[in-house]
Amino acid sequence: MRQISRHRRPQGPSTRGQPIRFWGRHAVLAALANPERTVKRIWGTREALGQLDLPPVIPISYAEVTDLARLVARDAPHQGLVIEIDPLEDIYLGDLLQQEIDADSKRPLIVLDQVTDPHNIGAVLRSAAAFDAAAIITQDRHSPPESGVIARSASGALEIVPWIRVVNLSRALEEIAEAQYWRIGLMGDTDTTLGSTLDGSKVALVLGSEGDGMRHNVMEHCDVLAKLPISPRMESLNISNAAAIALYAVATAGK
Repeated sequence: MRQISRHRRPQGPSTRGQPIRFWGRHAVLAALANPERTVKRIWGTREALGQLDLPPVIPISYAEVTDLARLVARDAPHQGLVIEIDPLEDIYLGDLLQQEIDADSKRPLIVLDQVTDPHNIGAVLRSAAAFDAAAIITQDRHSPPESGVIARSASGALEIVPWIRVVNLSRALEEIAEAQYWRIGLMGDTDTTLGSTLDGSKVALVLGSEGDGMRHNVMEHCDVLAKLPISPRMESLNISNAAAIALYAVATAGK
């Protein structure tokens, strides 16, 4: 069976930092259901905690709504639940690609070039889960860390969709090409529409940052540049909306 090359960081536990806090029912329940998560503590109102079947090993603290508000970001809708957890372990791109090859999978990949807004990362994760994407891939230095904001925006998808961080996005795109993915860079300044590029091949969708778009070097590592056929009355779409529409197009191509 064909093996792909693997550009890896050193093995070992994630070094992304201290425990983080998630809030809100969807994010908390998804984290509790993820066997890869290490749960440190959970806070909640008696009503909210009474609805959960928690293992006895998790430290539980009952709290009033006002006390919970002091544990999270300002005005965060915690819904009576806050959880403290460790960040997830690193996932390596080579391992994920080999796994997809072994499964003979055609699930799409999403590559984000310097997308920094945590709300957008969370929304893209949610769309990725909805359309069964294999993973999202970001550059380590130019993307936000796991956070309660991302988990809340992702509505549980952070625990479902692998989030792979790489040192060099261009090298990652080379590795993705080696795994036989058709790399489609989404941008507005082209005459080629996304639908015309979809021929049943495995697809990696590449999207640029909210402000500056895709960097030139990343663009050069795409096989084709394509646009979503939106009305000329609107210059562009929010990146999370663009990702959702592109994933839908991939999912329905040829059907």
